[in-house]
Amino acid sequence: MKKTWIHPNLSEFPKEYHSILQETPIFDSSCSPEAKVYYIPKGEGLYLKRAPKGALKKEARLTDWFYQKGLAAKVLDYKSAEEDWMLSEAVAGEDCTHYIHDPKRLCDTLAEILRMLHGLPFAECPEQDRLAAYFETAERNYRKKQFDLSFAWPGGEKIESAEQAWKLIVEQKHLLKKEVLLHGDYCLPNIMLKDWRFSGFIDLGAAGVGDRHIDLYWAIWTLRFNLKTDAFAERFKEAYGKSLIEEEKFRLIGALEIFG
Repeated sequence: MKKTWIHPNLSEFPKEYHSILQETPIFDSSCSPEAKVYYIPKGEGLYLKRAPKGALKKEARLTDWFYQKGLAAKVLDYKSAEEDWMLSEAVAGEDCTHYIHDPKRLCDTLAEILRMLHGLPFAECPEQDRLAAYFETAERNYRKKQFDLSFAWPGGEKIESAEQAWKLIVEQKHLLKKEVLLHGDYCLPNIMLKDWRFSGFIDLGAAGVGDRHIDLYWAIWTLRFNLKTDAFAERFKEAYGKSLIEEEKFRLIGALEIFG
């Protein structure tokens, strides 16, 4: 996760945070246009996330629940006014993009962590139906004509248009199950390791109970994107457990991800 030293105007931040922002360097650690993330090197490190009003409510609740399970950072504060703000402790170590120098070990580690996550009990998870929100987002963006065909799954028949993707979703969305605890955005920057040992997850706003193939899709996608090759897809599936994988679901997940 990159960090860029910045000189922010404290008047843009809630007064409650001024004391921790003063007399310290502040770094921009954002990795998407949807939210700003600031790193504050105090103590073991703090992260302050800023997003449109209401956008961080679910993430704060889910991050706190994952923290109670020993899987995420401690949320120190969440507030929603004109904007949403979430202050949390840093997770120890570095994200998985710092481990791409050993791609085979990284691939196997990614699969091992995901098997661990998918094997956890989820009866008390505060987001019991991640699929509902997943389908709602796809339908909303389909209606708004917002899509990106580059997220289509590369295997099998190619998805050529948004209409073709939506038709596939309508016909097959019933195949997805509420079967495991999901991260929801299982990509290298969101998984933290310390000396190759798992230390926690970050960016849990899409977590909840859903179909394992959502996380599997993103795991294979992130290996392809960060390693610049498809060579590790089969190794990852073997390490995770091919008997648990229904290959035909990946095209459906890709169709859903086209609509973000």
